Amino acid sequence: MSLYTEKIVAEKIEKVKRSQSERFRELWPDIREMVMPRRGILAAGFVLMIINRISGLVLPISTKPLVDNVINGHQSQLLTPIVLGVVAATLIQGITSFGLTQLLSKAAQRLISELRRKVQEHIGRLSVSYYDANKSGALVSRIMSDVEGVRNLIGTGLVDFVGGLMTALIALVLLMRISALMTGLTLAFLITFAVVLTQAFGKIRPIFRERGKINAEVTGRLTESLGGVRVIKGYHAEAREAEVFAGGVKRLLDNVIKSLTAMSLMGLSATVLMGIVGAIVMFVSAREIAAGQMTLGDFMRYTALLAFLIAPVVQIVSIGTQLTEAFAGLERTREVLRERPEDMDPKRTVALGTVNGTVEFEHVGFSYDKDKQVLFDVSFRSEPGTVTALVGSSGSGKSTIISLIAAFHVPNEGRVMVDGVDLSTARLDTYRTQLGVVLQDTFLFDGTIEENIAFARPFATKEQILEACRIARVDEFAENFEKKYGTIVGERGVKLSGGQRQRVSIARAILADPRILILDEATSSLDSESEALIQEGLRYLMQGRTTFVIAHRLSTIRRADQILVVESGKIVERGTHDTLFELHGRYWDLYMRQHGLEANLFLAPGEGDTVEDSGPAKEAKEAGISEAMRLLR
Repeated sequence: MSLYTEKIVAEKIEKVKRSQSERFRELWPDIREMVMPRRGILAAGFVLMIINRISGLVLPISTKPLVDNVINGHQSQLLTPIVLGVVAATLIQGITSFGLTQLLSKAAQRLISELRRKVQEHIGRLSVSYYDANKSGALVSRIMSDVEGVRNLIGTGLVDFVGGLMTALIALVLLMRISALMTGLTLAFLITFAVVLTQAFGKIRPIFRERGKINAEVTGRLTESLGGVRVIKGYHAEAREAEVFAGGVKRLLDNVIKSLTAMSLMGLSATVLMGIVGAIVMFVSAREIAAGQMTLGDFMRYTALLAFLIAPVVQIVSIGTQLTEAFAGLERTREVLRERPEDMDPKRTVALGTVNGTVEFEHVGFSYDKDKQVLFDVSFRSEPGTVTALVGSSGSGKSTIISLIAAFHVPNEGRVMVDGVDLSTARLDTYRTQLGVVLQDTFLFDGTIEENIAFARPFATKEQILEACRIARVDEFAENFEKKYGTIVGERGVKLSGGQRQRVSIARAILADPRILILDEATSSLDSESEALIQEGLRYLMQGRTTFVIAHRLSTIRRADQILVVESGKIVERGTHDTLFELHGRYWDLYMRQHGLEANLFLAPGEGDTVEDSGPAKEAKEAGISEAMRLLR
């Protein structure tokens, strides 16, 4: 190995060591934040623990008078007080153990619930880009699993650990008074074992951290599989999904086996330690008893107290592992909580009043990744109460423009203005309450029809909800159900048809009464008959609101006040349906193709002519131009 390589390796090792200590320092404020509000409960727990441990020492201490005075000394009058003292101490120990469990375990479970609520609330306030970068199943794991370990910090685990150390110190003092030689030899082995454990826990901690990551990935994939079960079955991919899940479970198993191996080695070390210490005690005590330097009662007391000295060291193997797992979970939880919520952006200080609805893009450029620009110099203006339609091929940037209007993202270049206010400076709570969205992928919660519609306005009256249902034509199918508007729609609205789900979504937007409305393929799930039924509801919804529509059915946007044709992240054409149709450009081409006609059929005479486009064939084409165009327009 070269000197340069050795230097690199040494630097990496030092970095790992430094990062471990830094992690503990970083976690300390979070631990303190959790402990301080519960310091009263912890203090009571420690008092109970002290009483519990002291009462536990009564039995081993009583062995010497029992053996030396009662049995060997024939002082039978001492038997009853000794037995009653042991019974009383045992009763106190049992009561305090019960109290510890009730006090600390319940406090730990309350803390877990509080942390779950805190993490879920925090994740809910993060930006859409964070959700794009993380699987929903992984986020579920962060909320539900990673916080579980804190029960060992607030619960009985840490208190038992501290109590064990305290008992060990008391036992050490008593053992030194009985035999300094035996105690010194025992202590030397215990210190060596403690040093080895400290190093071992440094190796195990990354294993637990990796386990949390793997568990999040496996949970995420499982959540996706369950959500996409119809796609899986439609392509007969059950076996493939089972194989993918099995691979994830295998990775998780390998991680668990690795940690179990390490824990087993520590358990083996603890067992060997106890054997060595036991052998030392047997050898030394036998010699001291034979020499008359120790009584049989001293030996019985020593062996009983020795268990209180060794037990905490052995206990480190289990509790130490639990604490290591808790720290790993806290690190992952802290990573989430360090993500800045989108509404805490220091730039967002402007509180919007009632929005009029003037939306303007000023030379907007945007990219999700630094290496791939999505929008280039996009500029347009939408006046209050107008309808702006976005058309173009898939991937052209239409949905990105909509995301910027909804403030899901902030442009890298230029500005998005609402009523003259830069949207990147507006407080989101004052803006999104005036925003209504009907998406192509209609999302309904697993509740009733009424609950899903009222999601937009939780305190809406029954009459307001029914009016929104009437306008969106939800009443036409809801009234036919046995429970009417109380019908459960199932997960993601699976018990309703695509058209029914879309109508519920439109009713939800109507109830919200937004100032700015976004319709992203709002009628894509509807057949022609259903679409015609709710056009009235959509027209009502768009009245007096600034509306943005993405539609592949170009026939649905012919009445738009302006149509923006987006291609490759740029606005290549803009105008009304009639003006764009007259241009014979990209919009015209899309319109023709959508109606099943070749665009070059309607080119002006002489445009695009080939050898075959001559004679009778050319005359036939030209003869149909005026009639076909009249029908299409």
